[in-house]
This record gives sequence, C-alpha cells and structure tokens, in this order.
Amino acid sequence: MVVQNSADAGDMRAGVQLEPFLHQVGGHMSVMKYDEHTVCKPLVSREQRFYESLPLAMKRFTPQYKGTVTVHLWKDSTGHLSLVANPVKESREPFKVSTESAAVAIWQTLQQTTGSSGSACALAQWPHAQLARSPKESPAKALLRSEPHLNAPAFSLVEDTNGNQVERKSFNPWGLHCHQAHLTRLCSEYPENKRHRFLLLENVVSQYTHPCVLDLKMGTRQHGDDASEEKKARHMRKCAQSTSACLGVRICGMQVYQTDKKYFLCKDKYYGRKLSVEGFRQTLYQFLHNGSHLRRELLEPILHQLQALLSVIRSQSSYRFYSSSLLVIYDGQEPPERAPGSPHPHEAPQAAHGSSPGGLTKVDVRMIDFAHTTYKGSWNEHTTYDGPDPGYIFGLENLIRILQDIQEGE
Repeated sequence: MVVQNSADAGDMRAGVQLEPFLHQVGGHMSVMKYDEHTVCKPLVSREQRFYESLPLAMKRFTPQYKGTVTVHLWKDSTGHLSLVANPVKESREPFKVSTESAAVAIWQTLQQTTGSSGSACALAQWPHAQLARSPKESPAKALLRSEPHLNAPAFSLVEDTNGNQVERKSFNPWGLHCHQAHLTRLCSEYPENKRHRFLLLENVVSQYTHPCVLDLKMGTRQHGDDASEEKKARHMRKCAQSTSACLGVRICGMQVYQTDKKYFLCKDKYYGRKLSVEGFRQTLYQFLHNGSHLRRELLEPILHQLQALLSVIRSQSSYRFYSSSLLVIYDGQEPPERAPGSPHPHEAPQAAHGSSPGGLTKVDVRMIDFAHTTYKGSWNEHTTYDGPDPGYIFGLENLIRILQDIQEGE
C-alpha cells in the first residue's frame, strides 16, 4: 500500500495524528505509530530504495514495506504540537484522541505540563523517563522530574472519562526520548507547514501482548561509505570500545517483561556499549528471563530463525548492512497452562508470520534500519563490494554460538 499526499494541504486538522511508538528500544531516529499494525519513520532515500528492491529471500526477515506518507507539524488552538500524516482518503473531522491510547495520553499530558505558550521547543526540557513513584502522579510529571536513566521501569497511568485510573501499563521511555528530540529539531529547523516524507512499515510487535524486544547492532563496522572523516572515526571508536569489534554484535536496546513485577525491564544503547563479552552473554540470558525463570522454550525457535537468516545473508553478494540492527522479539505473556488432553502450548501449530515450523513457540527475527546499506545496482553508489557481508556474518555466528551455550546451560 502506498499512501500519497493530501489533496488539501491547507486543512491542518485532517489526517492521522501520529503517536510515539512506545516499544522502540533503540536507535536515534523517531519511530511513530501510524495505526495498530503500521509504524512510520523519517524517510531516507537509501533505505526506501532498499525496501523497494528487497531480495525475495530477505522479505521474511524485514518489516513489510507499506509505502510512504506525507507528515507535517500541526499546532492546535492551545499551542500544543502534533505530527500529522496525510493519507489519500482523509477524514474532514477534527482529531478524536482515544482515552485508551497510552501513547497519546502520555504525550498530551507531557505537552500540557510544558505550558501552552505556543513554543514547541519548550518540549526539549523534559529528560528520560523513569518510574512514576506515586500512583497519583501523572506520567508526564514523573518524566519531567526524573534523572536521565533508562535502566528502570516506567509506567503510564490511563484514566477514563471520569478521571478514574483504569489501567496501569509499563512502557519503554526510549521511544518518547527519540520522539521528543525529533519534534524539537523539526520545530527549530523547519516552518510549521513544512512537509516531510515518512516511510510506512509493518509494526512487527503488534501481535504480541507484552512484546519483549532485543535490538542488536550488527557487524564490525557501523559507518556508511558516505560518512565524514569525523563520523567515521567516531563510529570506529564505538566499535573498538564495545563488543562490536570482538563479537560483531552489540546490544543497542532491550525491553523484557518481568511477570513477577508486571513491568518491562529496559536497557539502552549506552548500557550496551559498556558491556564486556561476558556482560553481553549475561544480558542475552536476562533477555530470556521473565523475573522468575529462564524461558528455555524460546531458544530453539530463535536459533532456528537466526540460522535461517545466516543462510540468507551468506547468499547475498555485494550487500553491506552498515549500521543495521537486528530485532529479536517474543511475547512476555506466556501461553496458558495445558488443559488435560489438549496439545502442549509449545507444540500447538502457529500460522502467524514469523512463527517457527514444528509448532515451536512464536518468535520474530527482523532486520531493520537500512539508511547506510549498500549493494551493487543501488543508485549513486561509488563503492561496491564482492561477496556477502563478512562483519554481519561474524556477528550472527557469535550470537548463535552464545545462545547455544545458554541452551546447553554453560
């Protein structure tokens, strides 16, 4: 599906109000929720071309590409700022924000606490999210007063129309952090009516109740061919000082649902950069641990998909996935206990996309972020390579080996 520009650029109320994507665990570019099954992110031409020429064998390991959409900044009568996408068939009614949407509720409350002076750049004042200590305290106030720290749980308190708390949900604050930074940059560098193009991509966690997500930066090199000398040196230094150099993979973000405490344990990219090889292994173990026990049934389907991906990457000549990430996803909501006479939940057939054959527990392994990917035949490439990506393969092989060690109890 390709969503095109609005026919009426003047009606700022028409369109889809984008929400911060609360399951973004890594990266620096803001990912927004377009609808329940679709996310969007600022368009980078190289990434768009990659999705449009994607090899068939890689499609099962990447989000479905759904085209592009035009996005603009929109300010309401009180001065609150939103990002609005303009699809082809627009509603001509004002926005209707559901009180059931945790992302919108948090973001709107956050804007209200910054005041309605009309200065969107005032949004830059709030830091990273941390735990809302008091059940009576709004998520936004907790965001504003907390220290910049992401290794603690964060909660959203959703209220009904009477002001009663009806739900308490844990969320990862990294997506809000990226969204705030992006919105601040847009309001400072571009006029309010400036049109921006976004990519529309499959929301790969939409089918999970409590999506546990691991974001891995793959490869021994992270800078693209077009990087400046300063940027090249900076990225090479990050790789040398992290597990990227010795393992070909480092942790870029993580959220894992803790069933005993009912929240997501979150780690960010700064945590991942400091890990030793043993620390990397322990964090992988932690990603598969729900607070009470290790989810051993996840290891076989994850390894199955990683080995399938390794086979695909080995067959892709000339591709270099610089600065690309790999997501490993599973549901923190465990299957119900087996009833007498019924098939074991881990043996029940799974038909959904990304499920493993043989009735293994459903997991997803997806490659994302292709803004610096290069390959023969891509437009305006000055450097081309032969053979498959050795750094990516090195990272996958080490990731598989460490997970096999965990599986064997080493």
